[in-house]
Amino acid sequence: MIVREDVIDLETPTGPMRTTFYMPGDESDRRTFPGLVLYSEIFQLTPPIARLAVQFASHGFVVAVPEIYHEHEPPGTVLQYDDVDKEKGNRYKQITKLSTFDNDAKVVVDALPKHPKCNGHVGAVGFCIGGHLAFRAAFLPEVRAACCFYPTDIHTGTLGEGHNDDSLARVGDIRGELMMIFGRQDPHVPLQGRRTIHEALDNAAVNFTWHEFNCAHAFMRDEGARYDPAVGQLGMMLAVDLFRRNL
Repeated sequence: MIVREDVIDLETPTGPMRTTFYMPGDESDRRTFPGLVLYSEIFQLTPPIARLAVQFASHGFVVAVPEIYHEHEPPGTVLQYDDVDKEKGNRYKQITKLSTFDNDAKVVVDALPKHPKCNGHVGAVGFCIGGHLAFRAAFLPEVRAACCFYPTDIHTGTLGEGHNDDSLARVGDIRGELMMIFGRQDPHVPLQGRRTIHEALDNAAVNFTWHEFNCAHAFMRDEGARYDPAVGQLGMMLAVDLFRRNL
């Protein structure tokens, strides 16, 4: 399907959150579709993230991409894939309150069912820090499924201000189906870290599937040396299947 785009500033406790919506079908299409919150990497809505959002929308989802650092940067800010902005994005990750990330999730999850193109069903997907944010979004009962691509900091519990998040302690709050996708050559989530996450999900009897590929971190990003197109296509279809089954 063709995809249209719209931009809405959603009100949050820490100010407006610029959110880009990608909608399947042209203006004459009266159908409604399931909603997806798509969480970006630390660089916000870069061209690779926008292309991933368009792919999901073309499979029949209304995709909302919130700016995760709206508290720190003006609306529309896109960080660059360079060392300067990587340091900035990682700093924002460390100084943003966990409550801010969670409040933002609630705002966008509540906004999606109210969108005229959404059928009321909501899932979440994310990449890198976005994978962790999608994981936490799954704590909300409205989120029927979540797909987390190479999520960072779950095993270390270091997301947000204070570096003491409760993501692993709260896995029992996940009621929908969860999908975890990792690269074995990802230094950000090494083998022991993956085992820690897997064990926590097992112990909490979470309904989840687990996939590992011989890839580096950010293998879904279609820019740079780490991109793996074949595995990227497979990862996309695994996620699409998850959301079609649950939404």
